[in-house]
Amino acid sequence: MNTPSQNRQFKYYDFVMAAYVCVLLCSNLIGPAKETTILLPFGGSVTFLAGVLFFPISYIFGDILTEVYGYGRDRRVVWAGFAALAFASLMASVVVHLPPSDASRAGQSAVEAIFGNTPRIVLASITAFLCGTFVNSYVLAKMKIWTRGRWLWTRIVGSTLCGELVDSILFYFIAFYGRMALPHLVAILFTQYALKSGWEIVATPLTYRVVAFLKKAENEDYYDINTNFTPFSLKT
Repeated sequence: MNTPSQNRQFKYYDFVMAAYVCVLLCSNLIGPAKETTILLPFGGSVTFLAGVLFFPISYIFGDILTEVYGYGRDRRVVWAGFAALAFASLMASVVVHLPPSDASRAGQSAVEAIFGNTPRIVLASITAFLCGTFVNSYVLAKMKIWTRGRWLWTRIVGSTLCGELVDSILFYFIAFYGRMALPHLVAILFTQYALKSGWEIVATPLTYRVVAFLKKAENEDYYDINTNFTPFSLKT
């Protein structure tokens, strides 16, 4: 068990950060543009936003970052993702509201449909992301101490269930409360929650392999014993 200094350099940390931000942006900007319905093999169907297929990958990265590098370094990545998401939302708003040229006027409705999220949706997305991600990292870091580094699957699953629950509740209530019937809102919320959490649980074997590789390659296995868990810091 190592305690890294603030100036320590890692071989793969920057690559994991870049991948995390990329997945976060794509899942929030591209995924929500399409609602899909898939027929289930045992009968019935399930309807969800396409982003649900990819957004949980950001939580997998969060698990990997916290498990290997510690809560502090994951916190820096979360704020980098927040800044990228906030700028992308601002850019999308400016692009949508710029007057189209005569040649592009016919495609304006498509641009608005894909990138024209309302301020309420943007607020819901950013708030849910920040709170859910920090809960996920906090629970994993604490569980690692409690389990003395054993049973990785318990903290992967446990942190995911906690983080995704906070994310789902905040997003759907901020974005849609008062705009749809409460029973329907709750049903959609828990459907999305089950899909996102189930996705990450299925991906647990892959998470195991990536964590094992990074711990060996970086010679790092961080325990957040004396960590200040405030979200409002960039210290490692």
